[in-house]
Amino acid sequence: MDKVTNNICFFNSCKAWGGGEKWHYDIAVRLLNKNYNITLVTNKKSELFYKAVKSNIPTISIKVSNFSFLNPFKILKISRLFKNHLINTVILNLPSDLKAAGMAAKIAGVNNIIYRRGSAIPVKNSFLNRFLFKKIITEVIVNSNETKNTLNAKNPNMIEAKKIKLVYNGIDLKKYDKTTSKIYTKSNNEIILGSAGRLSKQKAQNYLIDIAKKLKSKNINFKLLIAGDGELNNELRTYAKKLKVENEVVFLGFVENIKSFMNSIDVFLLTSLWEGFGYVIVEAMACNKPTVAFNVSSNPEIIADNETGFLIDDFNIDEFTSKIELLINDNELREKFGNKAREIVEKRFEIENTVKQIEQILY
Repeated sequence: MDKVTNNICFFNSCKAWGGGEKWHYDIAVRLLNKNYNITLVTNKKSELFYKAVKSNIPTISIKVSNFSFLNPFKILKISRLFKNHLINTVILNLPSDLKAAGMAAKIAGVNNIIYRRGSAIPVKNSFLNRFLFKKIITEVIVNSNETKNTLNAKNPNMIEAKKIKLVYNGIDLKKYDKTTSKIYTKSNNEIILGSAGRLSKQKAQNYLIDIAKKLKSKNINFKLLIAGDGELNNELRTYAKKLKVENEVVFLGFVENIKSFMNSIDVFLLTSLWEGFGYVIVEAMACNKPTVAFNVSSNPEIIADNETGFLIDDFNIDEFTSKIELLINDNELREKFGNKAREIVEKRFEIENTVKQIEQILY
């Protein structure tokens, strides 16, 4: 059956704002501007709802939990929503959205039921997942080869390879480049290191504090800016005091304008244990910043080792620190890596390229 793309629904019930929500918002806005009929369904208390309404995206509020698929009234409500809006394509976000809205879309006769997966975590080989991936989903959009590889990690037959479409996250360089402000002003010729992300076990900012301790012991003049908030906020601040680097490590909290953060730093650091797609790396690269990160998950798909930054094997903190020192002491190398990083972003990660790929999938 030929795909019909007249009426597209982005279904994302997550209350928090993260990579998946940014992706749904960015693509919805751009498709709307291309005269697609867009409907966005999300939680009324979410940042996504606020941004969508502000951008004049037709938006509907609905709550979905992990067990909503067991509620026939909820399924019928969502199904009627799809029918009333003549939805031909639905693009889902959370596993809970997939279970509830995916089944509702099937009941409503939606032609294209697309699951956008941004987490490089293996899909459980459960009966429900086998049913969803074989009988409900028509295609899966993944944000990296690493995410793609994890789909069938627990079951090689979970979903057909031809149904999996790789689309890297994109960045709007025209909009991004407009910001020239800085969130922090350096003093006394210090080098500014920066990291941004949710303060969580996955992001492993404790490694950053360990690195700060090592750099301080070498009498290196630096500041480490950490942007983000999360459940480990107090724990990380306490750890910084314990290692006596509270003056070198600056916790900024949530930063609304990430470009102003990137404008303030010299080297970007990422200590995540895994990433579906390290969008924040792309943001740093777009700002001509070299990156040092662990050689895990999708990081090698973004960072060109020894060309735009360094990839560190085996969570080796000593090697991580050594590469930072190399960049701190070599301004020409920082500039060379940064310029190459920007070049790669322009070729591979510009938002318009992402939109074109999505349109190809829709057609």
